[in-house]
Amino acid sequence: MKKSYQDIEYKRDNGEIWFNDLKRKRENGPALNTNRYSEYNDSTKSVHAGQYDDPETGALGTPIFQCSTFYLNEKSYEAIEEGRGRDEMIYSRYGNPSQWSVQEKLSSLENAESSIVFSSGMSAISSTLLAILDKGSHLVSSRDIYGGTYNFLYEDLDKFGMSVTFASPTNIKEIEAAIQENTKVLYFEALTNPLLKITPIKELVALGKKHNLRVIIDNTFLTPFNVKMLDLGVDIVVNSATKYLNGHSDLIGGTVSGSRKLVDRIWPQMLKNGGSMDPHACFLLERSLKTFALRMRTHNTNAMALATYLESHPKIKRVYYPGLASHNQYDLAKEQLKGKNSGMISFEIEGGDTNAHALLNYLKLPKEATSLGGVESLISLPYNTSQASLTKEQQKAIGINDGLVRLSTGVEDIEDLISDFEQAIHKTFKK
Repeated sequence: MKKSYQDIEYKRDNGEIWFNDLKRKRENGPALNTNRYSEYNDSTKSVHAGQYDDPETGALGTPIFQCSTFYLNEKSYEAIEEGRGRDEMIYSRYGNPSQWSVQEKLSSLENAESSIVFSSGMSAISSTLLAILDKGSHLVSSRDIYGGTYNFLYEDLDKFGMSVTFASPTNIKEIEAAIQENTKVLYFEALTNPLLKITPIKELVALGKKHNLRVIIDNTFLTPFNVKMLDLGVDIVVNSATKYLNGHSDLIGGTVSGSRKLVDRIWPQMLKNGGSMDPHACFLLERSLKTFALRMRTHNTNAMALATYLESHPKIKRVYYPGLASHNQYDLAKEQLKGKNSGMISFEIEGGDTNAHALLNYLKLPKEATSLGGVESLISLPYNTSQASLTKEQQKAIGINDGLVRLSTGVEDIEDLISDFEQAIHKTFKK
């Protein structure tokens, strides 16, 4: 049995145990004395939490602090000397009021002690894993993860003396069998891309505790509106802010949320990787998050209605959506998602990839583009986009069949979306 994190002793060179004698307490944040509105619900948090109202001008809303550096003072020097550089404004790559503001809003929505925003989702993922893992350590993940993440794990970890084993995200016994003596992290996506397999989070967390492992979850497809992963015992939650958190297809970004202790470990890795989010992007993300709960409600309800329609259509072979009773994890979906089943749908159309391409050409409202989570519906074929880096054999192994279509359901009127699919499917099979 491995030692728990609490059992590990940290010693000076002379052998004196010092770690547990440290007196400085980590505070939530860092923050600009903002209110997290923690006693309120998600719509209220989305609007108000983290917002910085400028006391000098009375400006309503967080300004864009478009500066690279800040005046140094006694507090700055003390923070640098004591290793608290994250708690003071020193240099915008380290921290900026625009960053702090949106990070507080995210922490409120995630029920987290601390959050960091990054220049991309991949920056958030790579910085987090490099910070938590060390040379010689091992990670368990899944082939169903986002292609960029898979490439990082499969191609790059060995360069740092680390290794990975892939297991099914739905099979806890298989995941446990993949754990080795040097395993440190279980890394999975809450809802997989593109087949919407549900990772059983409570069981994964229990497995992590049993083997003293960190559990890191990419929650991009669900977001904290649908499931608050930290409330389920996850150590760190990662999101691609490019997707639902921003929701307007005009920003690239990533987020990490968790305990202040763990997030403080990730922050210096972010500095070394150079992946901090710039002030203007922070402004865009905070602005977008104000409508986050409103958008997510519509994404969820539209997807459920459209998935129900597609499943009833004779030309659609199969629909993958957690809210449908036909989903092979429907009972888990009811327990874990509680009716908030995401805005993502995947389905297989008769006639394979040829008809899938034709369908995309005939649709008027969904835009044929990569990415997801925008207010507009976005549609693509996983075999030549998100999973294009996998071989045909690997694609088949994880269930990506001919004719598979991935749809990010937008916030358009559902009657218009259903009507558009009706005419597009009709034209596809009339040709």
